[in-house]
Amino acid sequence: MKKFLDLGFQPLANSYLDNKTIKKKEKKFRLEVIFNSKNFLVSILNKVPKEKMFNEKYPYKSSESNTMKKSFRKLSSRIKKRFKPKFLLEIGSNDGAFVSNFNRKTIIGVEPCKNLAKITRSKGYKTFSNYWTINLAKKISKKRKFDLIYSANTLSHIQNFSEIFRAINLSLNKNGILVLEDPSLLECIKKVAYDQFYCEHIYVFSSISLQKILEKFNLEIFDIENTNTHGGSNRYFIKRKSNKFHKISSNVKKNFNIEKNFGLHKFSTYLKFAKKVHQSKKKLNNIFDSLIKKNKKIIGYGATAKSCTVLNYCKIKDNTIKFFYDTTSFKINKYLPGSRIKIKKYKKLNINDADYVFLGAWNFSEEIFNKEREYIKNGGKFITHIPSPRIL
Repeated sequence: MKKFLDLGFQPLANSYLDNKTIKKKEKKFRLEVIFNSKNFLVSILNKVPKEKMFNEKYPYKSSESNTMKKSFRKLSSRIKKRFKPKFLLEIGSNDGAFVSNFNRKTIIGVEPCKNLAKITRSKGYKTFSNYWTINLAKKISKKRKFDLIYSANTLSHIQNFSEIFRAINLSLNKNGILVLEDPSLLECIKKVAYDQFYCEHIYVFSSISLQKILEKFNLEIFDIENTNTHGGSNRYFIKRKSNKFHKISSNVKKNFNIEKNFGLHKFSTYLKFAKKVHQSKKKLNNIFDSLIKKNKKIIGYGATAKSCTVLNYCKIKDNTIKFFYDTTSFKINKYLPGSRIKIKKYKKLNINDADYVFLGAWNFSEEIFNKEREYIKNGGKFITHIPSPRIL
């Protein structure tokens, strides 16, 4: 294990503060990122107990993002056509944005955050509000195995690989398919998207690291799709090695080659990335300092877990960014952890309200720019730190 990046002391990214907790001292952890030269895995060094992150107060809801709803709807349609599954399971079902595209009798959700599981159940879908474990897998698949298991942006949150994949092997039928979707390490490094690292993202996967992990469980990737979700993700289609029903696509070798040509198996690549991160911090702070000197009003857009990493690493507070707009109901009138910047209920941007808007949710920039065409037309500007800090 070799450390290559230190993002300083960070609060729990989704522990939003209210008027009571803002008066208390926040617990923080050192956010350091490491590389494993044996399996090419990139992970954070200091892990936070899952119970502190995924509980009945979890704020993120997939259904409150039009981009995510559209993505899940499109994927669900393609899964039905390509694999024709009769019985499905989703690990990390959130508030039901994916499962709601299927018949209630054909899909089961697993979601440890009780507030989110409750929402999915209210839609009529069977949902277990538990962590994904071998015992839960035995309980769920006792009578019937699954044709397809889907999990998006969840695998990177779970520390114990052995538990995950042994439980999946127990639950899949003979020719069952596992579909995993997580942020792409290649895109993270290319975009200098250091905000992909926070307490919940224990891992950021490359396809070459995931393949090495899967080998221990007699599983293999047979297809890979590159998507734009969350700033660039990989969708992995996985089967048992004994399953000859699905041939290995040329996309797999293509992705492996691209990653190796980029150097994702070399520690030197990550040292170069760390230098770019330090430069990014300096450049972003210079932009903000320059605008503040000119008495420009700056607000934020999208009080995300990602933005929490940036704000705390760059030591940006409410004397720089006045407040953040967000559409997530749970976050309204609360404060971002660490930076303690207030979050307000979203309303359409007005040039009289802000001269510049920092893109906390840069991964949804296309959706945001479409929404805010009037603001842009009237001379409003956005600030981003991806792939390099600049004014748009």
